[in-house]
Amino acid sequence: MPAIRKFIMPATFALTAAVLGTTVTACAVGPSTRVEPPVYPVPARTDSAISPAARSFLDSLARARTSGAEPSGNVITRPDSVRRADTTTRTLPRPVPLSIDTTRGRAWLDVLHDSTLVALVDSAVANNRNLRVAEARVREFRALYGEARSGLFPQLSVTGSASKNKAAFGPTVVKFDAVRLTGDLSWELDFWGRLRRQKQAGEFDLQATQEDARATAITLVSDVATAYLQLRELDADLRIAQQTLASRQQTLTLARRRFAQGLISELDVRQFEADLADPAARVAEFARDRVQQENALALLLGRPPGHVPRGKSLEEAVQAVSVPDTIPGALIARRPDVMSAERQLQAATARVGVAIGDRLPAITVGGSYGTQRPDFTGLFNRSGELYTAQLGISIPIFTGGRLANAERAARAVADEARGQYQQTILNALREASDALASVRLDRDQLVAQATQTQALQRALALAQERYGSGVSSYLDVLDAQRGLFTAQLALVQTQRQYLVSTVDLYRALGGGWNVTPMR
Repeated sequence: MPAIRKFIMPATFALTAAVLGTTVTACAVGPSTRVEPPVYPVPARTDSAISPAARSFLDSLARARTSGAEPSGNVITRPDSVRRADTTTRTLPRPVPLSIDTTRGRAWLDVLHDSTLVALVDSAVANNRNLRVAEARVREFRALYGEARSGLFPQLSVTGSASKNKAAFGPTVVKFDAVRLTGDLSWELDFWGRLRRQKQAGEFDLQATQEDARATAITLVSDVATAYLQLRELDADLRIAQQTLASRQQTLTLARRRFAQGLISELDVRQFEADLADPAARVAEFARDRVQQENALALLLGRPPGHVPRGKSLEEAVQAVSVPDTIPGALIARRPDVMSAERQLQAATARVGVAIGDRLPAITVGGSYGTQRPDFTGLFNRSGELYTAQLGISIPIFTGGRLANAERAARAVADEARGQYQQTILNALREASDALASVRLDRDQLVAQATQTQALQRALALAQERYGSGVSSYLDVLDAQRGLFTAQLALVQTQRQYLVSTVDLYRALGGGWNVTPMR
C-alpha cells in the first residue's frame, strides 16, 4: 500500500497542477461582459421656442433686476423715488456650468446653503426604514456573491461514521463492524471558466444592488428637500396673507372714516368689507396646509407629527443657489439607475457563459484520506489508514434539451437586460433635459414674476395715496390689492418651483455636482 500511495498521490497532484495551470490561463466561455459606453449628448437648449423679441425682453428684465437698470421695450421709466420703494429682491441666481463630480453623498445640498435642511436630511437618513431595507439587501447580495465565489476553491470536509456491515462474496458471507473517519476533498477545475462567469454574475448583482441602495438614498434626500421647500412656501403664503389682511383692515378703517365724514357711500365700505374676507379665508387655509405639510415632512424624517425647524426663506435660498446653465452628458452615466441597469446587463451576460459551460465537460479532482477500524480502539493508528485519489470527467450527452434551452433562456434574459439598459439611458436623458429646461425657464419666469410684483406694489401705494386724497375711487384700490395679493402668492410659488427644479436636476444627474462660477 505505501508503494501504491507513493505512485498515485504524486501523479494525481501533478496532473491536477497541470490542469489548474491551464484553467488559470484559459479564457472564460461566453460573450464578453464589457459594455460599450454610449455617447451621452449634451442636452440642447430648451428655450428655442421663445421668439427673439421675447427672449430679448426677458434678458432685459434679468439685467434690470441685477443692476437696477430699466428693462428695454415699451416700459415706463420709473423715478428714483419709486425704485427706492421697491421691496422685492434684485439679486437673481447666477448661471454656472457643471462639471463631473466623482464624489458621493449629499454635496449637492451646498447649492441651497441651508444648514437646517442638511440637518433634516441627516435625520431622515438615520431613521428612514426604506434605507434600512436597501442596506439589508446589499448585505444579502454580498453574501450571495461570496457563495458564488466559493465555487472556485476546493471544498474540504470531515466525515465520520460507525456501521455494522454484512457483505456476500459468492457463498461466503462476511460480517464486520467499521468505524471510519476521513477528510474529503472535492474540487471542480474551472477549465472552461464557468465558475468564473458565475462569480462575475454574483459580483455584478452585488454592484447593481448597491446602486439601487444609492438610488433609494437619493430619492429620500430629494423628497425631504422638496417637502421642506413646500413647507417654506406655505410659511411665506401665510405671512403674505396675514400682511394683506392687516393692510386691508387699514384700508377698511380709512373707508369707514371717510364714510362717517360723508365723503363716500356705504357701497364703498361694503366692498372693502367683502374684499377683507378673501385674505382672512386664505390665512386659515394656509395655516391648515402648513400643519399638514409639517406632519408629512415629519413622517419622512421618521418622527412623530410635530414642529419642524426652519432655516432660510425661499427668497434667501433663491439668492444663494447656483444656477446650472449647461451640463455635460457624461453626468448621466453616474445615475444609480443607469449604473444598476448596466450591472444587470453584465450579470445576465455572464450567466450566458455559465449556461454554455454547463454544456461542456466538467473536470473534477477528489479524494479522501483517513482511517478505519472495527471499533474506536486504535482508530488513529497507521494500520487503519485509507485514502482515495480521483480525477474525473463528466460529459453531458443527452438531457432532453434542458441545457440547450437553459442557454437560450440565458441569452434571452441578456437581450432583455440590454433593452432595459438602453431604455434606462433614454429615460435618464429625458429627465435631465426636462430638469435643465425647468431650471432655465423657471429662472425667466421668476424674473418676470418678480418684476410684476414690484410694479403692483408701487401701483397699490399710488392707488392708496390717490384714494386718501379723494382723487380716485375705491375700485382702483380694490383692483390694486387683489392684483398684488395674487402676484405675491404667484412669486412665492415660482420661487419654490425654481428651487424644486434645482433639486430635480440634482436627482436627474444622480446626485451632486461641482459648481465652478463663470469667469
